[in-house]
Amino acid sequence: MAPDASAAGDGPKITKVVVNGGKNIVVGPTAVTYFTVSVTASDPAGVKETWLDIWHGSGSYDDHDGGIARSGELKCAASSSTTTTCTSSFQVKADARAYTNEVTNAFAGIWHVRPGAISGNRVQSWEDSYSTVKVQRASQLTVNATPEPVTKGKTVTVTGKLSRANWDTHKYAGYSGQPVKLQFRKKGSTTYSTIKTVTTSSTGTLKTTVKASVDGYYRYSFAGTSTTPAANSSGDLLDVR
Repeated sequence: MAPDASAAGDGPKITKVVVNGGKNIVVGPTAVTYFTVSVTASDPAGVKETWLDIWHGSGSYDDHDGGIARSGELKCAASSSTTTTCTSSFQVKADARAYTNEVTNAFAGIWHVRPGAISGNRVQSWEDSYSTVKVQRASQLTVNATPEPVTKGKTVTVTGKLSRANWDTHKYAGYSGQPVKLQFRKKGSTTYSTIKTVTTSSTGTLKTTVKASVDGYYRYSFAGTSTTPAANSSGDLLDVR
């Protein structure tokens, strides 16, 4: 994690922080997720370097229970005699041990961004919770419309499954009790319209029925939660005769 300092409040002013290009950090069940962070700070004496930690916890930084720290080289560039931006790479992976740069299921959701800087005359400053970022469990969504082909006016059964990464078991598992939209677009169109909302089962499965009308694509669409990103299934083309 970032070095401690004897006092905060004086020293460089943090003016800009960008984590993962402003996007949420999405972590799968096995692969390492890499992202970059940049911190800009200003001080009349100039800025020697900046740094950043990302921490998880319901209280203060001193009581944090998880952390993501810099894993790559720190690269700094001064835009003026008083302002410097430093960029570095980070990595995080799923692991039930939840050591630094590892996440367990309980850590999905809101994390705090803690940037700091050192001035040219070596005065340090930092902000324990400058902003927040979501660290989310990767999601997957499938769809299948049957029968194919189907006679116009007959019943079409649309099934699917919403899954998300289980960081403790390193596998994908069904996401239960979630509202998912069934959508349709006519063949030749580029726009999907929502038909109805379906709730996932205890195992994450989806099942509903509609009446066949015209050729087109069915898909499921999940809006996401604080712990899990939004997802759209691919479109399943149904041939209506």
